[in-house]
Amino acid sequence: MAVAGVLDEIVDTARYPLADVGSADREGVVALARAELAEDGCTVLREFIRPALVETLRAQGEAMAPHAYYEVERVNAYNIPLDTELPQDHPGRIVLDRGNAFVPRDRIPADALIHRLYTSEPFQRFVADCFGLAELHEFADPLAGLCLNVVAPGMSHPWHFDTNEFTVSMLTQPAASGGVFEYCPNIRSPHAENLDDVRDVLTGSGERLVRGLALRPGDLQLFRGRFSLHRVSPVTGGHQRHSAIFAYTDRPGVIGTVERTRQLFGRVLPDHLAAADAVRGDRLLD
Repeated sequence: MAVAGVLDEIVDTARYPLADVGSADREGVVALARAELAEDGCTVLREFIRPALVETLRAQGEAMAPHAYYEVERVNAYNIPLDTELPQDHPGRIVLDRGNAFVPRDRIPADALIHRLYTSEPFQRFVADCFGLAELHEFADPLAGLCLNVVAPGMSHPWHFDTNEFTVSMLTQPAASGGVFEYCPNIRSPHAENLDDVRDVLTGSGERLVRGLALRPGDLQLFRGRFSLHRVSPVTGGHQRHSAIFAYTDRPGVIGTVERTRQLFGRVLPDHLAAADAVRGDRLLD
């Protein structure tokens, strides 16, 4: 099937003409996304996936979910070792329980809707344009580049920052209740950690900095998770919350750290070990 046909099959291209580069409609969508990303680091493209495919999206996610790696971990918001030497009042010393699980990319079928979308060149070009990037690359990590985030009832994905600067995600199955995506827009920058604000959020006194986002299956979320502290609140009710995470970067070859990979997937691959000494593009804690 031609590239345009694949997009027409999956995406509501009447509202989101991904492949129609230079058209007024596409430029309008991109301009709005850029404005919202500049304002608070997040934008949501509602009903991005065709409504007729929402149940397929959910069912495929449900079939993948048993491949998630489950282990409640004690972590901090920076996903660095808990014994890292830090000042006494540093928010990295605040310990959180991470109860969510991830299905890694090597357990996601190539014909799944989320995989087909993630690897689509017109989709990648569209995402790059929304982020205002000259180019965009798939997160080179063989496990974390594309994954399904699974949050079971009673669990949550606690406050954290992303390793990669640009994250694209899509809810595939909502929780019966709870499971709200919450974030603190641009709480830090590439040059400033803003530790006082981060500490306030982690200790429950930073409500003024937190926004909640109502997401529906098939909505596309673009997010600058490297700079905005965020979490999924505790899930309640009778079924899991599932969301696809499409990770991209503005430079090639980015791979997650050994420590964080073990946290998320319970294993590392040779690629992670080889990249262990790579220098990142900023000096922020991970």
